[in-house]
Amino acid sequence: MNKIILIGNLTKDPENATTQSGVNFTRFQIAVNRPFTNSAGERVADYFDVITWRQLADRCAKYLFKGSKVGINGSVQRRQYEDRDGIKRTSFDVVADEVEFLTPKSTTGANGNRADHEPPPISDMQPVDNDDLPF
Repeated sequence: MNKIILIGNLTKDPENATTQSGVNFTRFQIAVNRPFTNSAGERVADYFDVITWRQLADRCAKYLFKGSKVGINGSVQRRQYEDRDGIKRTSFDVVADEVEFLTPKSTTGANGNRADHEPPPISDMQPVDNDDLPF
């Protein structure tokens, strides 16, 4: 089984491109904080390269920006390539099946894009009587 679930923040704006056969994809990197601090008391993060395809790629390119918080559900894919010096390299990408936009809609990135989900204002919420709950 090859599944990965991550929650993190984009380290820069996503990059949108198209394959030679015309399939749209978007790449971005997220930083995921570890749940503990190092010996110096500093928070440590791990960085993951994420790729999305087709319609999901279009939505990510349109609504995500540096600093956006996202939830990723996908798989890990190993990629081998040769660098400019002819040295064989290996990298690992997270191929996202689902991307949940977790940044509120009211937050705008440098490119003017906004996430597509905003929670209702607290003033619009109605109190609930515990006797009305089904559990």
